[in-house]
Amino acid sequence: MMILMMINIKSMLILAIICIIAVSCARVFTRGSATGNTNALTAFSNVGVDEFQALIADPNMQLLDVRTPEEFDEGHIAGATLVDVNDSSFVDRAVAILDKQRPVAVYCRSGRRSARAANLLVAQGYTVTNLNGGVMAWQDAGKTLIK
Repeated sequence: MMILMMINIKSMLILAIICIIAVSCARVFTRGSATGNTNALTAFSNVGVDEFQALIADPNMQLLDVRTPEEFDEGHIAGATLVDVNDSSFVDRAVAILDKQRPVAVYCRSGRRSARAANLLVAQGYTVTNLNGGVMAWQDAGKTLIK
């Protein structure tokens, strides 16, 4: 009788450990933009300035600036189209402008708003690459902006 109880307790402990691991894994893989967690797994790429510059040199790449119109007018990357991610119609405007069959490169001032925009675009079916550090990193690397 004692042996059967020990086997049952051992089985229950193993089952409990498996459940804890499964729940922990589920939490890691279900984090996303809805939680606002910037450390969450993303469905878009983050790249540095040099890789971003190489990507946007491809004529197939769509370049999207997601800052405000005032920021855009102060200076933007050549060839960029402006759609302010803080505008409530961001998704509708972006979908009306962008081709889902072509990749999209996004940037903002520091990379935070463009990461949010990237998540919104990925949810719409786009393939997106975000500029790590945004325009600030672009300028720090000695790259030019146009007005």
